[in-house]
Amino acid sequence: MFVHVDTRRRSRLCWATILIVVVCVVIFVGLALAGHTQRLAIMSQWGTVPAHLFGTGLPLPQQVSDPALLRLFTAIFIHGGWLHLMSNLLFLVIFSLPAERSLGSPRFLLLFLLGGVVANVIGAISLTGSRVPIIGCSGAVSAVVGAYVTLFPRARLGLVVPLGLYLEFVRVPAFVLIGIWALVQLLFSYAGASYGAVVWWTHIGGFLFGIVFALFSRGAIVRRLRG
Repeated sequence: MFVHVDTRRRSRLCWATILIVVVCVVIFVGLALAGHTQRLAIMSQWGTVPAHLFGTGLPLPQQVSDPALLRLFTAIFIHGGWLHLMSNLLFLVIFSLPAERSLGSPRFLLLFLLGGVVANVIGAISLTGSRVPIIGCSGAVSAVVGAYVTLFPRARLGLVVPLGLYLEFVRVPAFVLIGIWALVQLLFSYAGASYGAVVWWTHIGGFLFGIVFALFSRGAIVRRLRG
């Protein structure tokens, strides 16, 4: 179990993180209640399918109006299994709360959504022609992690370590937890047909987007904190 150590005074409710978690859980429960065939159909219909984005042969104006572009957004909130969902939400909450407090909820929500879309585009480019849907918010979470590293380069996180019958609380550099996050993503790379080559390009793209987004947001953060 991980908890964030924050010694500063309490700030406003992080409603963007709560909203993201609720939407992801509600959609996952809805898919879980659907039949197997229907669930796969929904994933294919609303996930990001690279072949629908690149390889249609349509002129650019028609591609821009194609519903496939909407799926770059909807794919963020679809998950293939409870482990897929919980791992993404766990690391989202760990890194999103301090990031949202600094960026503000509207700007943080923009980071999450744009990061997820950009990550899905990069993933689709890496698998041009594939009809396997890209799903999940790991690309968006990668953007949050990238922003966190940029905003809190020397941050330390609290880690609760089970030692027999006791729980030991220690503080570790955030990069240790980010390394664990990267390892989890690597394991998911071999978890099924929806991952593999796409997952790393998606995560790298999201991570880099988060860094750039945070750098451009520093001025707004300073003005916000002064206000």
